[in-house]
Amino acid sequence: MDLEALIRQKKKIRAIGFDDSPFERHQQDKVNISGVVCANTRFEGMVWGAVEVDGHDATETICQLLIGKKFLPQLHLVLLDGIGFGGFNLVDLPLLAQRLDLPCVALMRKQPKLQKMKDAMSRLSNYEQRLVILQQAGEIYSFPPFFFQVCGERSEIIARALPQLTDRGKVPEALRLAHLIGAAVINGESGSSA
Repeated sequence: MDLEALIRQKKKIRAIGFDDSPFERHQQDKVNISGVVCANTRFEGMVWGAVEVDGHDATETICQLLIGKKFLPQLHLVLLDGIGFGGFNLVDLPLLAQRLDLPCVALMRKQPKLQKMKDAMSRLSNYEQRLVILQQAGEIYSFPPFFFQVCGERSEIIARALPQLTDRGKVPEALRLAHLIGAAVINGESGSSA
């Protein structure tokens, strides 16, 4: 059943939210990522992996955590905390949506400063490749309190789905839990904000 039908029929939406763990940019080669599965706002499971700091393997790592595994057939939506993991290890949003055959959404807490991102990325190898991935993620939609990019679904449908996945505030529960779990595993306790 597609996302629009689930919303219309008031059925549960199963989403996985991915976030990276805290890391020291110049002291680590890899950073952990957690993916938390929620049915609406109820925790149902998780996956755990690692990506290279400022690398190029974020899309592939997420695919490896899901393709052929138990959670993928249950999911309706993939949520990302932005498109950058471990710094500027950018997720190719259209490719991820195509490989998983699911809508993929990169959420932001506020409108990003794209020029600052481009300036920071310009100091890394493969700048042009990173820039293409950033541009392919598409338009940033504003449906307050949510700001997001999406591939694989219309923005209006995502804007209707996100409140159903959010317990309180402006962060869907799957992303909030992924953030808290990643911080707790690395730091021994979760942070005060998600």
